[in-house]
Formats: sequence, C-alpha cells, structure tokens
Amino acid sequence: MHTTVLLQEAVDALAIKPDGTYVDGTFGRGGHSRLILERLGKNGRLIAFDRDLAALAAGRAFGDARFYMIHSSFARIQEALHQLEVDRVDGILLDLGVSSPQLEDAQRGFSFRLEGPLDMRMDTSHGQNAAEWLASASEAHLEEVIRNYGEERFAKQIARAIGKARARQPIVTTHQLAAIVAAALPSRARESKQNPATRTFQAIRIYVNQELEKLSLVLPQCVEILKPGGRLVAISFHSLEDRIVKRFMRELSNPDLLPKDLPLRAKEVQLLSRPKLRLVGKAIRPGASEIASNPRARSAVMRVAERVNTT
Repeated sequence: MHTTVLLQEAVDALAIKPDGTYVDGTFGRGGHSRLILERLGKNGRLIAFDRDLAALAAGRAFGDARFYMIHSSFARIQEALHQLEVDRVDGILLDLGVSSPQLEDAQRGFSFRLEGPLDMRMDTSHGQNAAEWLASASEAHLEEVIRNYGEERFAKQIARAIGKARARQPIVTTHQLAAIVAAALPSRARESKQNPATRTFQAIRIYVNQELEKLSLVLPQCVEILKPGGRLVAISFHSLEDRIVKRFMRELSNPDLLPKDLPLRAKEVQLLSRPKLRLVGKAIRPGASEIASNPRARSAVMRVAERVNTT
C-alpha cells in the first residue's frame, strides 16, 4: 500500500474551486487525485501525469468522467495540455520522488533491501536502465553522479570500486551493487544508521530518470499555465529537489532586478519588474503522528506559491 504524504495539507493548499481545472503532475497511486476529485463539482476537471505504467493502469481504472490520465513525464505538461485544448489551469500539484509501490517491487530495482534486477526506471517502456548505465559510464562520470545527486562524500572510492567490480563481472542486481558500495566505504561510515548504499542508489535513480532536469523544466511551464490566483504545490523528499523548488519560487516572488540604463519606458520597467508568484505561508512538514505512521514522510517538505496577475 502507498500512503500519500501530506494528503490533506496538499489538497487544502490547492484551494480547490468546484468547477476548476487541476493537474496532478505525479499520480502515483492516486491518493491526492482521489481527494481532489472529491472536492471538485460535476464541471470540475483533473488531469494527471505519470511515467510509471503501473500508475497509468491505476489511473485508468478510476472511471470518472472528470478525470484524464496521461502517460508522460510532467516535463511536457504545457505541450500535453495544449493537445487537450487546455491553456490555463487553477492549480498544479507535484509530489516528487519515488513511491512506496515502486520501492517495494523487487523487479523495479529501486531498493537495496530487495534483491532484483538493477532497473530503476520510472518508465520501464523505454530508456537506459541502471545496470546498462553502470556498465558504460566512465569512473569519472560515476563519481560525478554519485557525488552530485547522492551528496556522497565517498563518491570517488565507490566509483573506483564499481569500476573494478564490473571488470570482473557485470553488475546487474541490487544486492550486487549494495555490497560493492558497502565494501568501498570506510568502517566508520558503515557504522551509520543509514544503509551505506542509500546515497548511491538515490544518485543513480535520480540520474537514470533525469529527475532534477525534469523538475527544472516543469516549474517555468507551471507558471505560464496557471491562472491568476492559481496555486502551485510541490512536495520534495530530499534537499536537491527542495533547493530547486525553493529557489524558483523565491526568485519569481521577488521583483526582477533589471540592468540600469535599459531603453525602456517607466511602464515597461514596471511591468517587467512585477513578481509572477506570491509565496503562500512557510514550508510545511509532516507532523509527528504522520511520521510515526509513515516513516517515509519524515523528509517531506511542501512549498506553495500562487500565480500573480501581471497584466
């Protein structure tokens, strides 16, 4: 079972209008979507995106005329909505990261706890999987990815260990990779409460799925398609995601600093300097009771911004 994180808080933050049009950019198993539909009236509309084929099947089983499911990354949100003849929406929810069903399916290869093939793709219908990337990437690239996406201080040692191991035999299973990583770390690092492979698995998953790149692509599109007063709600699960969301919202909520002496009239300067977003409240984190019932919620951070009318 997948327990939706910050369920009530996220849907409350969208400030649902009964006849509004909303986007769930990461359907997962539909926790947020179900509650959004409960709050929509008969003329409301919800459009959901997901790359995962299992999530797609779950969404298509909804059987609600107000709901439409798209098999795609949210990175092409503007294009996909345009094809549906939807130019503006009243709210967008992005629940980032990996879901419990993905982690708990050994065949997906997301978890170092379960023995399975090293796949890690959110969309298994195309693209290079983790085992293929590990076999082809240079040690320098391995180190770069593990350091930058996993924030792993022993990235160099891990990359070197992977290079040596794959020279002996292909690295094709989760337990193979987890053992290689654990052996590469100093003993003091292996004594941590966190599994030694946690950061490396996170890094490879983020890289294989281009998660940060797609997040950076979708945020500007969200601003363009939100109606004035529409809400953007983003739930992040690690610092790399949250940093991108926080910086983006902060920059678009402050007036643009234009270079001096531009050949612009006062009204043009005023128009260009207007903020496009307004921050709504402070960052929200799960409470103690939610974390106790769903430990995976402990790292979640939710940020909310509202589209400002710049006309």
